Amino acid sequence: MKKIIFIGLFLLNLPAFGQYIAKDKVVESETLIFPLQNNHVHGSSIVSLPNGDLLTAWFEGSGERKADDVRIMGARLRKNDSQWGEPFLLADTPNLPDCNPVLFLNQEGKLFLVWIAVQANKWEQSILRLRTSTSYDNAGAPIWSWQDNILLKPGEEFHQEVVKRFEELPSNKAGWSEYAPLYDDMIIDASKDSKKSSIGWMTRIKPLVLSSGRILLPLYSDGFNFSLTAISDDDGETWTPSKPIVGRGPIQPALAQRKNGEIMAIMRDSGDAPTRLHKSYSTDEGMTWTSSEKSSIPNTASVELLVLDNGLWLFLGNDIDDGRYRLSLYLSSDEGKTWSSKIYLEDEKKDFGGFSYPSLIQDTNGMVHITYSYHLDKGGKSIKYVKINPKNF
Repeated sequence: MKKIIFIGLFLLNLPAFGQYIAKDKVVESETLIFPLQNNHVHGSSIVSLPNGDLLTAWFEGSGERKADDVRIMGARLRKNDSQWGEPFLLADTPNLPDCNPVLFLNQEGKLFLVWIAVQANKWEQSILRLRTSTSYDNAGAPIWSWQDNILLKPGEEFHQEVVKRFEELPSNKAGWSEYAPLYDDMIIDASKDSKKSSIGWMTRIKPLVLSSGRILLPLYSDGFNFSLTAISDDDGETWTPSKPIVGRGPIQPALAQRKNGEIMAIMRDSGDAPTRLHKSYSTDEGMTWTSSEKSSIPNTASVELLVLDNGLWLFLGNDIDDGRYRLSLYLSSDEGKTWSSKIYLEDEKKDFGGFSYPSLIQDTNGMVHITYSYHLDKGGKSIKYVKINPKNF
């Protein structure tokens, strides 16, 4: 086990001599999808539609989980247009905050919007919701033909897996006081409660569609402070939970599959300091995962991962210790084993603003499209769109 941990830490290192690529060399265009505003806008997702349009979604309102006016908004960039159209409503659960939308197409070309409705204004009480559409070429919002909730039941094996994986982790040095239980013990105890394990799983990042057709939708829990995936083997008609991705703070997983079938999950660090990128691996198409371990790459707020058609891997995230004022795009030519170069999409002073929660896709023409939250400390908030030509890497 120690040998595996050592190798995993090495695989995610960015060499000190890594190449830095100038942003203006690869970015073809960048723009705010809508003008800066006072409302809170966050958590975007982008999808490339078969007709060449780009569709993006985000949540918007006077706050986040505690603001009942939060809803899912969207906008469209038509194939031959240079400017995004006016925003429109995508989903709004009455009297509940709607957050963390994810857009994707299944193999049949059906469009999915998956998001969370936050019950009781608590993340850990969130429920998964979905809408689907096969009529989405119109200028505004798609015409939704189906809506439902995704209900998961991890079962008794959930607790057994949590116990097993915590035993594999290095000894926890963060025990608090003589009268308070260790963090691990508290999470293990909570995992016995089927009510807690069946609710509160939240979206953030696009799914991974395997060559077998299996869809792996990444999910995480603020209650358990770790992750799992929702699995569908029937193009999104039904969903079952994987075994949990257990660790001390691995949330919001981004997934990529290597040529040998192994799936790598990289995750935001919501654990103890220092905050570092988490990693876990699956060799059975996402059903079970190794216990999460920290890498050496700093991470504070967000991650995203994409495998390009030419085999190049892209990792996008906040690779700093103390905020969201830097957003970096890393490149790997060996399936994430090493990260040989990177590009700063945003690199500002700490008090300038925050840039986080990116979404990262490639269209059928090979172009890379990115959206992320663009928050200025003084000046408002928007969602930023960036188009990259990977031929210039």
